[in-house]
Amino acid sequence: MDKWIKPIAFLTVLVIFCSVLARFLMRGETLTEYAHSNPDVAFAAPAATGAIPVPASTAGAAASPETAPGSVPEAPAASPAPSPLADVESAESVHYQDGFFYQPLTETVIARITGISYPVPESAAASLGAGAVNVVPDNETLAVSYEDLRYLNVLYYDFRGEVQAGELICNRKIAQDLVEIFYELYLNEYQIERIRLIDEYGGDDTASMADNNTSCFNYRLVDGTASLSKHALGFAIDINPFYNPYVVYNRDGSGETYISPSGSEVYADRSRNFPYKIDENDLCYQLFKAHGFTWGGNWNSSKDYQHFQKVVK
Repeated sequence: MDKWIKPIAFLTVLVIFCSVLARFLMRGETLTEYAHSNPDVAFAAPAATGAIPVPASTAGAAASPETAPGSVPEAPAASPAPSPLADVESAESVHYQDGFFYQPLTETVIARITGISYPVPESAAASLGAGAVNVVPDNETLAVSYEDLRYLNVLYYDFRGEVQAGELICNRKIAQDLVEIFYELYLNEYQIERIRLIDEYGGDDTASMADNNTSCFNYRLVDGTASLSKHALGFAIDINPFYNPYVVYNRDGSGETYISPSGSEVYADRSRNFPYKIDENDLCYQLFKAHGFTWGGNWNSSKDYQHFQKVVK
């Protein structure tokens, strides 16, 4: 056994010597030394992968009572990327909070909506081909111009509880109202299934409602009438429309009630309890009401439970 002691001791000394020499030549450092010399990196909390921004207020609360009157709540720490239609560098953008801003329509947005949610004169319709579904006579004066409208980016919680970026077009006179309302809805984790431009549905309001899409501007007539809708002026918005349908009593004189969209008939019975129902106890109703909007659920001859509108002179 003694004959192995000297060789083992020699090898141990040789290994230590080589390690010291290598470290000296390579100017390396141990993990411990690296950690103490780079504390910001070594001791930082690991980044969360795919983390969802956490609202500052408790879910379900109508408002934060700790917030001083007139003050703005803290913005979320992160947000999904805005739509490619947005011009995030625009000097004319009004940024309310991270993920919540509005701006004049860009050329990209104008090209996207012209002939669909925004009408095109007959003489210009041919240049758009089959894409022009909203055509007016050349001599018709439109009730709203591109300059009257604003493109909005907002965040919201979808029905899976995941944060999404939504886009709306509205009249410039209610743009600030909408970003404030949707920010409060976001802070309270109020669920909205989707918020897309109605142009994704070819300007078809019925298709948009059937898909439970929340939307605002669409230059169209009131369903079943010859009058322009407040949506045509960008002064109205429909929230979760499939669960909050449009109801007209004795519409055709047959004694039957007309309910739109098709398939939402069960939700016309407002005495029932079900998710996503808008009534006077609902946070969405309370916020729109506080901002001076009227609710279609309070109408007499018809009920439009999805619909909020505000007309500003």
